[in-house]
Amino acid sequence: MTRTFRGADLIARTLSVAGIERLFTLSGNQIMPIFDACIDEEIELIHVRHEAAAVHMADAVGRLTGDPGVALLTAGPGHANALSAMYVAWAAESPLVVLSGHAPRAQLTRGAFQEMAQAELAGHVAKASWTVTDAAHLGHDLARAMRTAQTGRPGPVHLSLPADLLEASVDDSPQNLPQPDDCHPGITLLDVQAAEEILAALSRAERPLILAGPSAMHRAADGQHTELARSLGVPVIGMESPRGINDPSLGAVAEILADADLVLLLGKRLDFTLRFAAEPAFNSACRFMHVDPETQILEQTAAALAGGERFLLAEMADPLPATARLLEMAEKFKRPENGWFDDVQAAVSFRPAEWKSIKSSAAGTLHPVEIGKAIHSFLAADDDAVFISDGGEFGQWAQACIAAPHRLINGPSGSIGSSIPFALGARTVHPDAKIVTMLGDGTFGFHGMEFDTAVRHRLPFIAVIGNDACWNAEKQIQLRDYGADRQIACELQPTRYDELVRVMGGHCEHVTSAEEMEPALERSFASGLPACINVSLDGQPAPVIRRNS
Repeated sequence: MTRTFRGADLIARTLSVAGIERLFTLSGNQIMPIFDACIDEEIELIHVRHEAAAVHMADAVGRLTGDPGVALLTAGPGHANALSAMYVAWAAESPLVVLSGHAPRAQLTRGAFQEMAQAELAGHVAKASWTVTDAAHLGHDLARAMRTAQTGRPGPVHLSLPADLLEASVDDSPQNLPQPDDCHPGITLLDVQAAEEILAALSRAERPLILAGPSAMHRAADGQHTELARSLGVPVIGMESPRGINDPSLGAVAEILADADLVLLLGKRLDFTLRFAAEPAFNSACRFMHVDPETQILEQTAAALAGGERFLLAEMADPLPATARLLEMAEKFKRPENGWFDDVQAAVSFRPAEWKSIKSSAAGTLHPVEIGKAIHSFLAADDDAVFISDGGEFGQWAQACIAAPHRLINGPSGSIGSSIPFALGARTVHPDAKIVTMLGDGTFGFHGMEFDTAVRHRLPFIAVIGNDACWNAEKQIQLRDYGADRQIACELQPTRYDELVRVMGGHCEHVTSAEEMEPALERSFASGLPACINVSLDGQPAPVIRRNS
């Protein structure tokens, strides 16, 4: 059947120009023209079981590659389902583009089917959000969205696509089709003089620190911060956890922050994760410099520090190019060694000695450290391994125990439930790697049905579920703040989640002793299937690591 070139075809063609090979999506009336157009452009559709999962998968692609992943959603309730996942990506500074179908323009404000103020709603959880108004501009609007998602502080960008524009005939002439460069980010470079001022101040300080924001933890950073630390002799700490200075993956770092006399915030907000630079987290005499792509963020820092002598420098620049500029100039500003660098590294790497031999106190269960040690060992030999942490207390133990070449966590939003979609997104980026996610049993309930997606699309990974039959993070709050006699509404069933996965076509394991853990991991990986290891867990409060406790 012959047909004209439609707005939907212009969207699909632009995606191809931008190098997008797949979309994460869930079918719906308003986006069927794009589904159809993707056939001709040979764009793969990973079709999921919930719209939020599609956004989480695109988020994982953005974090692991530095290039935007793309999620395609239907209108109204489908769009609304994805807002929480967009917030997760926004807080994590992850580049992605969310495309939502929308009611026809002529029906807007008249009570159209699934009509919603989509662009306005998404605008609260995105860098930018707008509704396309001209079919001929669909390609250039999409290119602008791709560019915006990567420019400055990375983040999600949303486009609403009215159904009539997708069906409309458009001219497939070159002026309507963007070029690859139209999809690339703009860059704000760090001024050379400002870079010299920053480096000189760091070299003069006795105990300087560089704190980098969430985007520094993404693949796009590509080891820059490790190299900057080595070249300058200044510790660089990446921060992306909602636990902030108590992030278990940073060991006892909270103990040494108050000793710092100068801090460079490199694309890092001065927010709740840093206790707003207040005492006792930081010394009142500690001075700050801030490099950030957003004027508003620099102004917030100035307000938090009340101006004055504590705020030495504010410079607007993109974090990764700024890091590259500092690295280019670093050698002539290298600090003399005074033991501070080693002190910080020792604090970050510290873990309590008793963890080496820790065991569960309850028969038939495993302590979180026993699980973490087995997974760390399993991933250690794979230079491309991906570790994903999710959930409340169990997720914090995971971050404390496991290191891997690639890591995905919930980020500053503190949301849970993203890890199974993250794993599917990660598999599209790393087709041969070992991919393991640790998540709690409560967390499984958010997106457990994405195992169906994983089986259909042959996207294997291993989910290790710490099953303590409760919402343990909230249980611990109740026990601490109200007492055991007032613990309420945190109980769950000790469900065999591995059996649910088996029914969906995946591999399943059930573990009740530490000795079973590593063999279960090996069998799961060897199966070549999406796998679930249901572990009977001795639920523990999340660790708050201190050397003097």
